[in-house]
Amino acid sequence: MAKVPGKYVWLPQIGLLGLGLCFPVLGCAQDDFSAGPLYDRFPLALDSGHRTEAIGPFFFQQKRETEKSWGVPPLFSRMTDPVTDFVAYDLLYPLLTYEDYGTAHRWQFCQVLSFAGGEDQSGVARERFTLFPIYFQQRSADTNENYTALVPIYGHLKGRLFRDEIFFVLFPIYSETRKRDVVIDNYLYPFFDRRRGDGLRGWQFWPITGQEHKEVTTRTNGFGDIEISGGHDNFFFLWPLYLKHDAGIGTENPEKIRASIPFYLVSRSPKRDLTTVLWPLFNWIDDREQQYREWEGPWPLVVVTRGAGKTTTRVLPLFGRSHNGTLESDFYLWPIYKYNSVRTETLDRERTRILFFLFQNTTEKNLETGKAGRRVDLLPLFTWQRNLDGNRRLQILAPLEPVLPGNVRIERNWSPLWSLWRAENNPGTGAASQSLLWNLYRYDKTPDTKKCSLLFGLFQYQSNAESKAWRLLYIPVVKTHPPAGHPAK
Repeated sequence: MAKVPGKYVWLPQIGLLGLGLCFPVLGCAQDDFSAGPLYDRFPLALDSGHRTEAIGPFFFQQKRETEKSWGVPPLFSRMTDPVTDFVAYDLLYPLLTYEDYGTAHRWQFCQVLSFAGGEDQSGVARERFTLFPIYFQQRSADTNENYTALVPIYGHLKGRLFRDEIFFVLFPIYSETRKRDVVIDNYLYPFFDRRRGDGLRGWQFWPITGQEHKEVTTRTNGFGDIEISGGHDNFFFLWPLYLKHDAGIGTENPEKIRASIPFYLVSRSPKRDLTTVLWPLFNWIDDREQQYREWEGPWPLVVVTRGAGKTTTRVLPLFGRSHNGTLESDFYLWPIYKYNSVRTETLDRERTRILFFLFQNTTEKNLETGKAGRRVDLLPLFTWQRNLDGNRRLQILAPLEPVLPGNVRIERNWSPLWSLWRAENNPGTGAASQSLLWNLYRYDKTPDTKKCSLLFGLFQYQSNAESKAWRLLYIPVVKTHPPAGHPAK
């Protein structure tokens, strides 16, 4: 699917023309004209650019640095950035979305119907069509990558569903899957299978019995070095009543596992021992590599861990405390109170939550630059944040933003509908803005200018270094010039 530059550019102009016909004063659409919430145009406080809003929350047009966007929330929005060659369309997000980034593109409907395509790193173009989970198709300039699958009748897939290749006929009667060098032939999946690979062979008649053996082999890693790929021996009888698994054969950490689920599970290796009784309730772990010992019983309610690698005390839901060299996770009367932190040489981040997402307080500090940021959310009443540059933003009514922080598509398509109050402050440039009820009241300021509008622009005030002026019913009533040497305020 190719891009259609400018395909919808005329829509915002039609919208503004309609406003001009309904509201005569709007015909000139001057930068200093305000009639919020019918129409308002203002500079962005936190970025370089400007924004136009009209008909309350139901139309916007914005230019932010190199990015341009416009929309009719929540029905439709479009965003483009020619510098990054990015285009995005949303129709009742997340119902239908479209993205075009460089040579790649994708659109989806309810994550069920989707088209995607583009070029890979070698420059080979491919196109995908999916009607999940019924139909899968790919067409490529390299015909060896083509595939078609109609589930459950017949199909061949490549690089889908966590497998390198899948072939099936009247699934589950027959299927063949490949992941790296391991090939598994399934008959009446999941009951019968036969598997083969590099030094590997095995079979199973599930859940009666099955076995698999892999020889010790070698492989080349990403750095071009030869390394050992450990072997293994697996066997089960009346799964899961008897399981035998020997892994890491030929390596420095061979592991032996014996289990009869749910009665017991035992794992032994040079680096780690695990003993489980009445799986998964009662567990004992001695992790010599991570340097800790852990007692769990009954899991996940009670966990006690001690050692240099980790310390944990947990009695769910009453309390829990866990930490190691960089991470800490605590709770009291879960989910009433939850605390997490990350501390590294360059980052100090803390997050406190009450009742999942009802209240959140997140702080972050860059230890190299000393810059600090903070975000506070109270669902659904407000979200407030200060980024690492010191820019501050407050939004009153935020039913989705605390749950999906940083989701630009939520902010573009849905936030305008319920943002009853917005306030932004940029200490770096001295710019600030305030908006109540979709610009029924609006205030913008820079170090040199101030502008205030109220009640559809019936009352307006603005000032700059040369003058200050008042308007009543859109008619200039007072305009003054300060004495020489005294700037307007």
